[in-house]
Amino acid sequence: MAPLLSVSDLRVGFGRDPRQNEIVKGVTFDLEAGETLAIVGESGSGKSVTALSINRLVDFGGGRIIDGSIRLKRADGNILDLAQAAEPVLEKIRGAEIGMIFQEPMTSLNPVLSIGTQIEESFRLHRGLTGRQATAAAKDALDRVRIPDAARRLKYAPNQLSGGMLQRVMIATALACNPRLLIADEPTTALDVTVQAQIMALLGQLKHETGMAMIFITHDIGLVAGIADKVMVMQAGQAVEQGRLDEILDRPQHPYTRHLLGAVPHFESGRATRSDFHREPSKAKSLALAVEGLTVRFKVSGSLFNRSPGSVHAVENVGFDLMPGETLAIVGESGSGKSTTARAILGLVHPTRGSFSTSSGKAADAANPGVQMVFQNPYASLNPRLRVDSILAEPVIAAGGRINAETLERMKALLMRVGLPENSLERYPHQFSGGQRQRLCIARALMLNPSVMVLDEAVSALDVSVQAKVLELLIDLQREYGLAYLFVSHDMAVVERIAHRIAVLYAGQIVEIGDASSVLSNPQHSYTRRLISAVPSIDRRNQHFELDTRQVPSLVRPPGFEPPEAQWRTFGPDHRARAEA
Repeated sequence: MAPLLSVSDLRVGFGRDPRQNEIVKGVTFDLEAGETLAIVGESGSGKSVTALSINRLVDFGGGRIIDGSIRLKRADGNILDLAQAAEPVLEKIRGAEIGMIFQEPMTSLNPVLSIGTQIEESFRLHRGLTGRQATAAAKDALDRVRIPDAARRLKYAPNQLSGGMLQRVMIATALACNPRLLIADEPTTALDVTVQAQIMALLGQLKHETGMAMIFITHDIGLVAGIADKVMVMQAGQAVEQGRLDEILDRPQHPYTRHLLGAVPHFESGRATRSDFHREPSKAKSLALAVEGLTVRFKVSGSLFNRSPGSVHAVENVGFDLMPGETLAIVGESGSGKSTTARAILGLVHPTRGSFSTSSGKAADAANPGVQMVFQNPYASLNPRLRVDSILAEPVIAAGGRINAETLERMKALLMRVGLPENSLERYPHQFSGGQRQRLCIARALMLNPSVMVLDEAVSALDVSVQAKVLELLIDLQREYGLAYLFVSHDMAVVERIAHRIAVLYAGQIVEIGDASSVLSNPQHSYTRRLISAVPSIDRRNQHFELDTRQVPSLVRPPGFEPPEAQWRTFGPDHRARAEA
């Protein structure tokens, strides 16, 4: 009996001479109905090109299938070779028999069309529904992916929904016509750990309800353990190893598979935290950063006839301190206020009230060279038109300095220190990989010899092995220069590796703070426990994720609202949590 999908010796190339620019080199695999195949590998391994080739979307990106076959068993039992199929035939298959979820929902959805209009398109194209019938089907699709108040949200624009909600919309669109095969290309990479768990739960339930097969593309092997039946590992365009889930995870044969597994940050409930720094209250005067009563509120605009309903209380009365050589991790899901906190400290967001100071006694803002920031996306935070020497010169010029021989020598020394060659000064950002670009961002932040570095999801966009190397670099730099890190992240396994202390933010407020080992091994607030329980692990095989439809409460408060004073409970010398009602 033929499998649902059979890919044989697939070869894909790009450019004018595809055979000279092969990206996928002889990939072969089979997928049965109801099975989940995880394709894992680092950036550039060819996993996304393989997926895009199955429904021939690679044709629209300058790619071409050079050789091989992609045989799909259709609903009527006939076998169709998608590699040879004409475009009119493929148009009927895409969406109807093969659904696809892309990595970044904000770039996959049209920003000027409502959510409902975009979901209805599938029903119009493949089922011939129009008007109220299409709208009703779109509402049912949102209900299916457990989006509350679906009828009202159909009218929303994409920018009115959170990242997790947008990814659910993408899933609803992909599953609108009950495809027999779903391709999910890094569908949870940009999501918080709790939202990620919800998406995995949703995909698991929908797969069980519909019996569809799934190809799940990811670089997170911990996530693979919870959903896959089979795993295919790709490197440099080739499938270097494939087999059943337990065989790959427990008895990997290829060195690259073992390398990937070794690079995965395993969450160990606080047992793997750093022990190279101890706070000494007697040295409180030498704080690298002190934040007191930080509050950030954004006024909500009213309509012509109605006054403003109030303000968004994005950050509410947040306070903490940071010592030289110490890392404080701020964790929480999207909308919790962690990035707003970081940006307010740097003066990139205007705080409503609160005070900040650094070891120099100056305010911690963008004008203070003692505080520098490394942003999440190294592709977006480097000017593509500037050479590296100009990029590294930017903070010096902004601080009123001059570019002289001494500055150039510092550039060369910092490039060497972050593991980049000296000739990098004459190159452009596009000539570097993602990990190298983040190293450039770190070098740029170090140009002014700061005492505090704010790292806003600085490793979340990187592959696991690259991520591990960047984390090692950050730890080495901290020890060498005595840097204090404010490390903003949603990845608890990464936080466990780098943090000395942890502050957990929920709905704009700190709900738990203290020693990293104590917070992770003995979490006291219910929200901290929920974050930790959602962490994926290669030890949790075929994990059943509980679908949780709870949302972060609305942060819009009426004019004049002031929250009650927080009540705290202490659980050790450096561990306290907010009392819950």
